[in-house]
Amino acid sequence: MDLNYTTEELAFRDEVRAFLLAEIPEAIRDKVSRGDKLERDDLVTTQRILNRRGWAVPHWPVEWGGQDWSPVQRTIFFDELMFAAVPLPLQFNCFMVGPVIARFGSEEQKQRFLPRAANLDDWWCQGFSEPGSGSDLASLRTRAVRDGDDYIVDGQKTWTTLAQYADWIFCLVRTDPAAKKQEGISFLLIDMKTPGITVRPIITIDGRHEVNEVFFDSVRVPVANLVGQENKGWDYAKFLLANERAGIARIGVSKERVARLKRLARRVPAGDGTMWDDAAFRTRLLEVEVELKALEMTQMRVIAAQAKSRTAAPDPASSILKIKGSQLQQATTQLLMELAGPAVFAAAPPGNAPNGIDDDLAGDLDWASPAAATYMNYRKVSIYGGSNEIQRNVIARGILGL
Repeated sequence: MDLNYTTEELAFRDEVRAFLLAEIPEAIRDKVSRGDKLERDDLVTTQRILNRRGWAVPHWPVEWGGQDWSPVQRTIFFDELMFAAVPLPLQFNCFMVGPVIARFGSEEQKQRFLPRAANLDDWWCQGFSEPGSGSDLASLRTRAVRDGDDYIVDGQKTWTTLAQYADWIFCLVRTDPAAKKQEGISFLLIDMKTPGITVRPIITIDGRHEVNEVFFDSVRVPVANLVGQENKGWDYAKFLLANERAGIARIGVSKERVARLKRLARRVPAGDGTMWDDAAFRTRLLEVEVELKALEMTQMRVIAAQAKSRTAAPDPASSILKIKGSQLQQATTQLLMELAGPAVFAAAPPGNAPNGIDDDLAGDLDWASPAAATYMNYRKVSIYGGSNEIQRNVIARGILGL
């Protein structure tokens, strides 16, 4: 199998790379590279630039803004996005609810929601996890009871990412309490401005407000906002999760961070030289780079097989990408924190940089001070999209036949 890019694919990569560097504001890309908190406007600005180019949702059906790209082109595009430190199009809009509506929604729902989701005119969040219903999602208890042309929704969702910004939430709700767990679940689209919805922040260990609790107290939702058929929501959720896991290895993110680590290591003082002269640190960094290259080749084999089979069905080998990709993302954040050393704890004024770091490098320590928060935040990547333990079960069944 030839795992090299063709001339046409290399030209496509160069086109994407040139556009991103020229059109995406450098200030936003610098925030992503440093690990700074992105504001709502940063994400809206970036996605609308991509959408004007027709690149916000290239994996959607063409009639709804997608591009007729090969699996290889899609992989190149998203890797280049991450390697250039460009925020990905909003996951909830573009990889979750959008594809579900495009596949299973009514024509009215497609017309109403898809163009606005692609342009981030509507900000969506995900209402799946509940207290006690995370990995065992089918045990969810939020209920929706039919009342004429509405459902009455009561319950609670948790770990709801960026719900503080959201206009809409897509929810799994129980519509048939007598059915077996998976068989009584429906997929509802709910306006976050509806009376009875309360959003409470959860401050995570990195000190940031990223996730929330969402409470539903007799919330009226039009039956017209039901996606597909009642009690078939579990099927739509499985489709959504397969889309969420696409590209979850985030090889481009790790490649960008490895390149940044190399640049910084050559400047951070250590002993009579720099951290790049420290054999132990350099060895760990190069080991990560070698493993990352192996993961990239594995990804290319997976997408080459997908292109050959001409199917969008999830490949169990993608679970290998998810496991190793999340491990490497965590490894790079740990190396960055080690590189920063005491500088992770506080910014310092000129002339007072910690650990003997020169002022040109230290400055306001924007390269170092977010490192600890990023390290702690990235503990989650081995959990979301299906924990690494769950992925090992997928590998055991789908590849090993156990």
